[in-house]
Amino acid sequence: MALGCSVALDDFGTGYSSLGYLRKLRFSTIKVDRTFVQGAAQGSAESLAIINAVVAMAQSLKMTTTAEGVETVEEAELIRNLGCDKIQGFYFGRPMTADDARGLFRQSSERRA
Repeated sequence: MALGCSVALDDFGTGYSSLGYLRKLRFSTIKVDRTFVQGAAQGSAESLAIINAVVAMAQSLKMTTTAEGVETVEEAELIRNLGCDKIQGFYFGRPMTADDARGLFRQSSERRA
């Protein structure tokens, strides 16, 4: 991070991604696993509570949150209302080749010109 790079703790709350890492390393952002996003969208009280807790914890640690796996407008709205700073998922775009990604930037700069 001293070099200006961002460091994300991916898939937080599942697998090897645990609270212990937050004590050992400094992260820029905590990425909320998509299973919690999907659970929250289905009304799971546990998933909603977990997302709320992660957002509050990240804020107190001066980190941002990124919700993974957002696929619908309803999920995007819900995640925004829960306070996540960033949202990623198929709702915003599908994986693409490097050439296609560069094309998006070209189109954007052409519109501004």
